[in-house]
Amino acid sequence: MEIWINPACSKCRSALSVLDAEGAEYTVRRYLEDVPSEAEIRDVLKRLGLEPWDIARTQEPVAKELNLKDREAWPRDASGRARWIKALAEHPKLIQRPIITAQDGSAVVARSEEAVREALGRS
Repeated sequence: MEIWINPACSKCRSALSVLDAEGAEYTVRRYLEDVPSEAEIRDVLKRLGLEPWDIARTQEPVAKELNLKDREAWPRDASGRARWIKALAEHPKLIQRPIITAQDGSAVVARSEEAVREALGRS
């Protein structure tokens, strides 16, 4: 199990606390320092069953600079998918966190204790 975190994020710290309390074995990836490649983002999206715009933090300053909310400039369909993935790889602050990849090949955006426990149940 791996968890992508930003140490400054309270949801990430909370997820780590749940994992520790449950005695889970996991590795931590500080994804702002160890930035995921486009291929890794595609893989995690497949595991999540989500699209890149589903995990984009559109309130981040960089999202506003890029104008990610403009659906004409940033279509949320197959035609825009590669561009969204590239943006996430180039600007990792846009990636929703924490993300836990489970041993069964799935992943979950673990923003709640329930989601963390769901990931634990899959490992």
